[in-house]
Amino acid sequence: MAEAGAGPGGEALSEEAAAVIGATVPTGFEATAAAEVQEKLGSASRVSRDRGKIYFSVPARCLPQVHRLRSVDNLFVVVQEFRDYQFKETKEEALKDLEDLVKKLPWNDPLKVWELNNSLKKKKTKRKKHNQQSSASKEKVKDDGEEEGTDQKDASEQEDCAQAAEPAGDQGPEETGGAESQNGDDDNEQSEAKDEPCDGSGAETKADDGKEGEGDAKVLKFRVTCNRAGDKHSFTSNEAARDFGGAVQEHFQWKADMTNFDVEVLLNIHNNEVVVGIALTEESLHRRNITHFGPTTLRSTLAYGMLRLCDPQPTDIIVDPMCGTGAIPIEGAMEWPSCYHIAGDNNPQAVKRAANNICSLLKKNENKESSTSLGIPLDIIQWDICNLPLRTGSVDVIVTDMPFGKRIGSKKKNWDLYPACLMEMGRICTPGTGRAALLTQDKKCFAKALSRMGHIWRKNQTVWVNVGGLHAAVYLLKRTWERAEEKRSFW
Repeated sequence: MAEAGAGPGGEALSEEAAAVIGATVPTGFEATAAAEVQEKLGSASRVSRDRGKIYFSVPARCLPQVHRLRSVDNLFVVVQEFRDYQFKETKEEALKDLEDLVKKLPWNDPLKVWELNNSLKKKKTKRKKHNQQSSASKEKVKDDGEEEGTDQKDASEQEDCAQAAEPAGDQGPEETGGAESQNGDDDNEQSEAKDEPCDGSGAETKADDGKEGEGDAKVLKFRVTCNRAGDKHSFTSNEAARDFGGAVQEHFQWKADMTNFDVEVLLNIHNNEVVVGIALTEESLHRRNITHFGPTTLRSTLAYGMLRLCDPQPTDIIVDPMCGTGAIPIEGAMEWPSCYHIAGDNNPQAVKRAANNICSLLKKNENKESSTSLGIPLDIIQWDICNLPLRTGSVDVIVTDMPFGKRIGSKKKNWDLYPACLMEMGRICTPGTGRAALLTQDKKCFAKALSRMGHIWRKNQTVWVNVGGLHAAVYLLKRTWERAEEKRSFW
């Protein structure tokens, strides 16, 4: 049994020691994320059979670069992976097996990686607090819209988890908090729901509070989160998290705490594949750019995947004609600063939110450099998608999230809107070399509109994705050489 209250302990982790990192990514964009890891870290990735996850090995010193990846939502260090775990038939035996597994796992190095990751987060937090104090006297950007944390996808993404919790009062140790996992559903929907941990995922750990000046005697707090997919298990996610968590508590003598935890142990079960890990992120990295959320704000990780599909080249002009809160153009400007990005929307409130998000980003960049901000190559305009104030053939890339007809607009309106959009986007896009990545859930309507515009657009690729529980598609289109009809000037 590990010493009571002990942290990872032992010798410090060598900077060259390899750590196997797991990352959750937007479903359908696993190959895109793997390509980014190869490009930026020089590591080959393995795509999990459980859609929406990739695994790669990097030296411990590369952790800061891992956190700067644009295509990943959550990160964890793998303790051990079982590709073909044989579960016992009865519930009692299967759960006992999971309990016994805890003391057989190689916890030492993964806990050292977690400790190193924590020290990096502490440095970042200190810098953040210093920046906030230095800019406290500056004027704040105001907005009538929704603030961070109101992203309406969160509610649908809190279903497929269960945590091992500290029993309250005189309750027995077998009772736990958290809702039972929904199982047997479509794999696509499950992997999206698992992208973010459940309740309390945004809570700061004690290690980051700066209240930890008590040395190594501090007893760590932990929780176990179980993500399970498959209908052939004899146990629920709740039961697996409870029993596995009880064994972790007994092994390390840590204290269970569902909200103010230091360590989050992950138990990912997908049919016969079992992965035990330790979380390295407290909240999804997709929140990095957006401070002013709208009703259908696109995740930054999904925006990155769509942009990367189009392979932006230096000096390209990239347009998002239905930008909403600006997730796509902001992501584009951050990752492809040698391109020029134009964002627009017909809704004045959306334009205001996007402008505020750009201002927040400029302010953050200014704080980081502690000097005058250099700005970002991005402009925001209010316009009509069917009548864009852009010259014919002047745009290289179009990337946009089209109205699904669920929260915004209606499916009936889409039958008129989609053909008009494709026609106008075809007009402004460069013949022969122009390309577009368009996200929509209204696949029937889009297919019909595209068939009518076959002389302007050719479909190159379709990526099936899950957006807030909705089965959607990203269509990569190539502009044909057909010349578009010139528009008469309106002024």
